[in-house]
Amino acid sequence: MNYGYAIGASGVLAAMHRQDVAANNLANVTTTGFKMDLGATVPREAARVEDGLYNLPSNKLLERLGAGVLLAPTRTVFEQGPIETTGKPLDVAIRGDGFLAVGGAGAGGTQTVRYTRDGRMTLDPRGTLVSVTDGSPVLDAQNNAIRLDPGQKIAIDGDGTIRQGGREVARLAFVDIADRTALRKAGANRFDVPAAALASSAPARGSIVQEAIEGSAVDPIRAMMAVQSAANAVSASLRMMSMHDELTGRAISQLGRIS
Repeated sequence: MNYGYAIGASGVLAAMHRQDVAANNLANVTTTGFKMDLGATVPREAARVEDGLYNLPSNKLLERLGAGVLLAPTRTVFEQGPIETTGKPLDVAIRGDGFLAVGGAGAGGTQTVRYTRDGRMTLDPRGTLVSVTDGSPVLDAQNNAIRLDPGQKIAIDGDGTIRQGGREVARLAFVDIADRTALRKAGANRFDVPAAALASSAPARGSIVQEAIEGSAVDPIRAMMAVQSAANAVSASLRMMSMHDELTGRAISQLGRIS
């Protein structure tokens, strides 16, 4: 394949990925507790360097041109979102570091624990504290479901302690994960945490704010600009591929012509 054509193709694929990531951020500007993602790329080394074939002859000029780009792992940015007051006693926002634990159905009917910054909660008909989004149980410090008395006032302290009638009845699982890079988005604004990373979890250093939620941490203007920037990069790489295709056609039809 034409070398310039291959570089252009890698640029198209990388820019399309960046555009997808930026578009997903833009679609979640109103999602409670959403954390934006960053789509990144890394320059690809020349083939001789990439494969460690330093004993082979090469063209230094071509190596200086580079070999296009490769996708880097998408990174989640855990910036604080705005705290928005709702007045609902079962809404909680997290100020600072920390996550709430939510139970859900895993493969084979097993219970999985996922972590979220979305603190919108309610009580189901049995008095179980559940997530507003899908009814998954909100868990306590021992990863058990929490049951409350719907007829009593509910107060939630900054450390996650739940009180009714002036006494402690439960405590929200409110933890922080030291290695944030290990967190993987699992849909529904939640994160999966590998067992190795979970072993290093610790009580959260942030605080819980009752009757409030944390808004999306996405800046809509920056997200729109990121989508447009990636779209421009796609167009530029496609033009580069078109130019190399045209040059190849000229080389075949004109330079190779026998007069």
